[in-house]
Amino acid sequence: MITLTEEAAVQVQALLQQQEMPEHGLRIFVQGGGCSGLQYGLAFENTTQEDDVVVEEKGIRLFVDPFSAQYLQGASIDYQEGPTGSGFRIDNPNAPTGCGCGSSSSCCEDGGDGTGSCCG
Repeated sequence: MITLTEEAAVQVQALLQQQEMPEHGLRIFVQGGGCSGLQYGLAFENTTQEDDVVVEEKGIRLFVDPFSAQYLQGASIDYQEGPTGSGFRIDNPNAPTGCGCGSSSSCCEDGGDGTGSCCG
């Protein structure tokens, strides 16, 4: 369903150790917001909710609720560092257009080239 790159898995593991939460996993979800009406969210959790899809990826438990699962099928999460900052980026093949920030499923205000308000 969802994959983690090696770099993302290393960063998640490091954050879990830093926060002293070794039994937690990563919840990935879609919620209202962003320039397309939907945006991605990530949070640490240690319990599943009813009907969650739970995936083990590179030693990390991933929790996805049924609503979000329909939008995240085939998505991958990467961790990138660059001159303007670092963070997790979601690459979603289901999104009609890409947003340069990786936190929204598409950019509509700028025609989808990744330079609009969702990226700032």
